[in-house]
Amino acid sequence: MRALALVLLLWPACAAADFFTLKGHGGPIMGIAVGPDGQIATASFDNSVGLWTGRAPHWFEGHEAAVNTVAFHGGVLYSAGDDFTLRRWPEGTVLGRHKGKITGLALSDTLAATASWDGTIGLWPLDSSAPRSLDAGSGVNAVAFSPDGAQLYSAGMDGVLRLWDVASGSELRQITRHGFGINEIVLNAPDGWLAYGAVDGVTRVIDLATGAERDFTLDRRPVLALALSPDRSQLAVGDGEGYIMVIDTDSWRIARDFRATLRGPVWALAFSPDGANIHAGGIDDTMYSWPVASLSEHGKMASGERSFLKSPEDMDNGERQFARKCSICHALTSDGGRRAGPTLYQIFGRRAGTLPGYLYSDTLAGSEIVWTEDSINSLFDLGPDHYIPGSKMPMQRITGAQDRADLIAYLRRATLEKEQP
Repeated sequence: MRALALVLLLWPACAAADFFTLKGHGGPIMGIAVGPDGQIATASFDNSVGLWTGRAPHWFEGHEAAVNTVAFHGGVLYSAGDDFTLRRWPEGTVLGRHKGKITGLALSDTLAATASWDGTIGLWPLDSSAPRSLDAGSGVNAVAFSPDGAQLYSAGMDGVLRLWDVASGSELRQITRHGFGINEIVLNAPDGWLAYGAVDGVTRVIDLATGAERDFTLDRRPVLALALSPDRSQLAVGDGEGYIMVIDTDSWRIARDFRATLRGPVWALAFSPDGANIHAGGIDDTMYSWPVASLSEHGKMASGERSFLKSPEDMDNGERQFARKCSICHALTSDGGRRAGPTLYQIFGRRAGTLPGYLYSDTLAGSEIVWTEDSINSLFDLGPDHYIPGSKMPMQRITGAQDRADLIAYLRRATLEKEQP
C-alpha cells in the first residue's frame, strides 16, 4: 500500500507561479502539506484528508473528527486531528492515540511527534515499536524536530517554548516564556533561528545562539499559521483576521502584507517547492494558492456563500440557529457534499445512523433513535454528549425552548423543500 503513496506523489502537481484553487472539501481547510515534487495534501474540518493530483483529489477517510494537520515524510502521508489519533496513509493505520485533540505534527527519520491538548507530546516510532510520551504540563500546540532528530522544540498554551532531548525525554531548557499561548513555530536550523506566533498576535524570530529577538508583530490576532519557504528566504504568517504577511528573511523586512480572505481567519499555510506560490486554507471549503509576487491581484478566500457567514439580520431565528449550530457540519441538500456530518435532507422519520455512504460512530450506527421533532428537541436540550454518549457530534446545547422550536420548524421546512433541477 505504501507503493500507492509513492506513485501518487510522482503524479504531476499544480503548476507554481499561477493562481489556482483546489475545491472538493466540505469544510474549512485546517492544514496543508506539500511534497518535494509539489503535490499537495489538505486536512479539513470535514474529517477527511485530500491528496491532490493537479486539481483532482484522492480522499483518505478514517478520522472521526476534524483533521488539523498533515505532513509528508519519505513518500508517505501522515495526519492527525480532533479524534485524538495520528494516522498513516493510504491505509489509515492508527500510529498513536492521545487523550485530547492533536494540533501539531512533526516527523524525523524514525519518529512522529504529536502536540496534543492533553498536555503531552507523543513520540511514535515509525516502525510501530513502543511509543513514549513527554509531559509538557499544559496543552501543546506545535512541535518541530532538529534536522538530526535528536532534539525537539515544542510550544504550548502556557506560552513556554521548550527544547527537549529526544533520547532521554528530558527538558533541556526553556527558550522563552511568552505571556500568552504560542500557537505555531517554525525552525530554521541551518541559520540558527526559530520563529513563533502567539495568541496575542505576537510574531517573533529568536536567534537560538544569542537569544536576541526580531519582532514583526502587527495589530492583528491571533497568529494561526506559519510557513517557511524551502530556500528559507520567506517566512509567511497567517492570522485570525485573514491576513498573510510575508517576511523577507535576508533583509528582515515585511515584504508583503495581504488581506487573503473576505472574512474569517487563515488557518493553514504552505509554500510550493520553488517558493513562488503560497497555499492557504481558512473558513472556506477551498484551498487557495497565490503567486507570492502578485498576491493582491487575485481572488480572496471565503468568496462563496456559506450560511454561517450570512448576516443574522437576513435570517429568521430558526435559520439563525441552524447557521450557528449545524451548518458547518451538515448540508440540507440530497447530495450532502463532503461535510463532517451527514446531510439533513428529509431527516424527519429517518432512523439515526442509516444514511448510506457516511461513516457513523459505532454508538450512532447501532442506535434505535428515529429523528422526529421530539428527538431533535431532546438532542439539543440535553446535548449530544448526554443524549447519544459516544457520538461524533460536537458537545453543544440550545438552552432556549423557543430557539429549539424555531430550529425544528426551520429544519422541517428546509429539509422537505423540493430541490431545484
